[in-house]
Amino acid sequence: MTYELSYWERESFFKSIDVAVIGSGIVGLAAAIHLKTLDPKLHVAVLERGTLPVGASTRNAGFSCFGSMTELLDDLQQASEEQVLGVVEKRWAGLQRLRALVGDENLDFQMLGGYEMFTEEEESVFRQCEECMPEFNEKIGRITGWKEGYKVVDDRLARFGFRGVRHLILNQPEGQVNTGKMMSALLARAQAVGVRIFNGFALKSVEDSSQGVALHTEFGWSIHVPKALVCVNGFARQLMNMPEVKPARNQVLITQPIPGLRVEGCFHYDRGYFYFRNLDGRILLGGGRNLDMETEFTDQFGPNERIRQALVHLLENVICPGQSIPIDSWWTGIMGLGPVKKPIIERVFPNVTVAVRLSGMGVAIGTLVGQEGAEMVV
Repeated sequence: MTYELSYWERESFFKSIDVAVIGSGIVGLAAAIHLKTLDPKLHVAVLERGTLPVGASTRNAGFSCFGSMTELLDDLQQASEEQVLGVVEKRWAGLQRLRALVGDENLDFQMLGGYEMFTEEEESVFRQCEECMPEFNEKIGRITGWKEGYKVVDDRLARFGFRGVRHLILNQPEGQVNTGKMMSALLARAQAVGVRIFNGFALKSVEDSSQGVALHTEFGWSIHVPKALVCVNGFARQLMNMPEVKPARNQVLITQPIPGLRVEGCFHYDRGYFYFRNLDGRILLGGGRNLDMETEFTDQFGPNERIRQALVHLLENVICPGQSIPIDSWWTGIMGLGPVKKPIIERVFPNVTVAVRLSGMGVAIGTLVGQEGAEMVV
């Protein structure tokens, strides 16, 4: 559908924007709020293509996590210890900024710990973690302030009722949030400080020039703003032609309420590729992207039946063994990944800054990335 803007629309809604923030996820809203904090006189508008934030901010599991042991060990195979610990520090700092910005009550924040589970076939992996645990506790403890963040809690296995799980490692400072409440609170906060939010604003391209930034829509018309901050994460390659950001899809399910559910807390499995938690008497379960990597490197929403079958198998054979669990619904989210676990926060053109590539860590680092992006704009 193409159409033209009327004079009234252009003058009343789009004429006085000083900074356009593209994307209304965690990063975009945190950035917009921070821009108004830095300069209350700025006219800031958030432009979002969806009815709600389209991507991952409202489509994740709500883990406020900064790294399970196998995830960090896996990261150490790809990056230096300094780089890995640097990301942990950013994740931890980002979580504290999120809590300060939104408030624990509005987040429904619960520090129930993050568990990593190991099956009988993963005994050697568990032993490696156990051996590294004192060193991890010492180094990551400097960041979190917890002297014994990681600890073995095999005695809790009976409480949860898993099948085929031999060991549990608890990361005590990790927690969980309600991402629906989180995003509602961020939207309300942004509007309260005077940020204007436009939904259904489908952008086709962003063009910088000495006169400012032209934002070309899929509807055939454009608007011009002095500065733009692009916060579209997994869709950066599509909108900004950024090959260093690779979109990745995640499959997620939530069950119907399970009577007598014994699971409490957030759980990671297989280097964090699988994850689940309790939510309103249900199980929210997602991941499995590593089972079909190439197919899931996409910015298109939709099912992957191979992965969905694996998630159901994990649910009915390991998490809630011997039960046939009714599934309430499925959905997918789109993340932005790269060769390293490091967000891109930089000015790519004189008037255009990007804050993208959250690497599946959006809840943890999204607020920090948005605020740092805002500081680069003003």
